Amino acid sequence: VQLQASGGGLVQPGGSLRLSCAASGFTLDYYAIGWFRQAPGKEREWVSCISSINGNTYYADSVKGRFTISRDNAENTVYLQMNSLKPEDTAVYYCAADLVIATICPTEEYEYWGQGTQVTVSS
Repeated sequence: VQLQASGGGLVQPGGSLRLSCAASGFTLDYYAIGWFRQAPGKEREWVSCISSINGNTYYADSVKGRFTISRDNAENTVYLQMNSLKPEDTAVYYCAADLVIATICPTEEYEYWGQGTQVTVSS
């Protein structure tokens, strides 16, 4: 069971990035998927999640309207499209999966975690 986060990089303020979270060893169909981030010296912060049933999406206030989470069960991958990036979005981003067959998704407890991908927003 493995989650592989990718797509991070260096981008200027106002730019965009799309993060991917690919699962191997299990199918994501019945899992809620969350994205978290951790900036240097700060605690890990929940960013967004998508439910296993209906694909309902939820966002932290700090990213609402700028980030979009989506899932492609056929590709066994979840994406986080990040637009209008700000320097304060700079962090290591992690994806996580939890077996939750529901229309909601957790914001804290997840069973499986990916290794993280660095996002740096700077001019």
